[in-house]
Amino acid sequence: MTQPTHTDPGQSGGFLAEIKDAVTTRAALLVLGVLALQLAFITSYVGAFHHPKPREIPIAVTAPAAPVAEQTAKQLDALPGTPLDPRAVQDEAEALRQIQNRDVDGALIIDPAGKTDKLLVASGAGASLAQAVEEVVGLVEKTQGRTVRVVDVAPAAAGDGRGLSSFYLVVGWCVGGYLCAAILAISAGARPANSARAVIRLGALAVYAIAAGLLGAVIAGPVLGALPGSVMALWGLGALVVFAVGAITLAFQGLAGVVGIGLAILLVVVLGNPSAGGAYPYPLLPPFWKDIGPWLPPGAGTYAARSIAYFKGNDITGPLLVLSGWAVLGSAVTLACAASRRGRTGAAVGSGLPDGPEGPDLADSAAKAAGR
Repeated sequence: MTQPTHTDPGQSGGFLAEIKDAVTTRAALLVLGVLALQLAFITSYVGAFHHPKPREIPIAVTAPAAPVAEQTAKQLDALPGTPLDPRAVQDEAEALRQIQNRDVDGALIIDPAGKTDKLLVASGAGASLAQAVEEVVGLVEKTQGRTVRVVDVAPAAAGDGRGLSSFYLVVGWCVGGYLCAAILAISAGARPANSARAVIRLGALAVYAIAAGLLGAVIAGPVLGALPGSVMALWGLGALVVFAVGAITLAFQGLAGVVGIGLAILLVVVLGNPSAGGAYPYPLLPPFWKDIGPWLPPGAGTYAARSIAYFKGNDITGPLLVLSGWAVLGSAVTLACAASRRGRTGAAVGSGLPDGPEGPDLADSAAKAAGR
């Protein structure tokens, strides 16, 4: 009896067949998607950071005589390129209050009787931002034959180099959020099969977010001494950041399967991190990144973390609403995708096919078999 000969699929079609067998069309498309994501990463980071330039930095101006403050504010507002957004205020106490409330990023206190003025800055909001205010105001003062004495009213902690610890803490929370969600989803298929599974995954994500928020706050605060401020407040913020990013990732996976992981990375890492105001706060970023930063989780989280650490939690309502909005939207889309999936698998059950993520695939196979 002649034994059947088993041949390698590649031997019958040559090298081209080998390529097709080794790299499927689906894999090739995913690789092209990775290339696009890589190029977007390079474009976003280089575009945001290659040429930082101050634009409309809010700054208070005050002097014993109101007309002097108003005149100086007009002069600063007329600088080429509008690096500052000055506004005259009543006195130094009001200027300090506005800095603490994060309404302005600096304040110029004019002394008409002398040649030295005082400049209030807040390096806790970002060392590069405080430095930019000092440089711009210092040049203006120099052209007028005056000098300026800089006072840091909200200095970054000794362990918070250049005020970047808040940013890196939030980046860590974001990474944990989308990695946790990705693992929860791909462990049993890229799309949730039913509403119950989606609810369980969101619940598991919430538990993880609570733990990750606490541990991150403890490491950045008491352990490393990088961030001052309330550990409880940072814990709550961290839990919200992690859950929001994780919920977004689950939503994208519900909509696009494995490709959803790439979409989450695009939103959070490619667009969110360079626009977060970490290395360069918003007034130093180009318009596109400056505009989108406050509306994405890394930017909202970084701003809120700095407010908690250095500004007594002032002006965090907006960022918390942004993060809550992403959390709610991600959860809603995740549950909606699960319900839609359940409807499709329900139709498969009605056809005598098993319920679960395999149902539609088996339905397709049965239909193809029937057509032979």
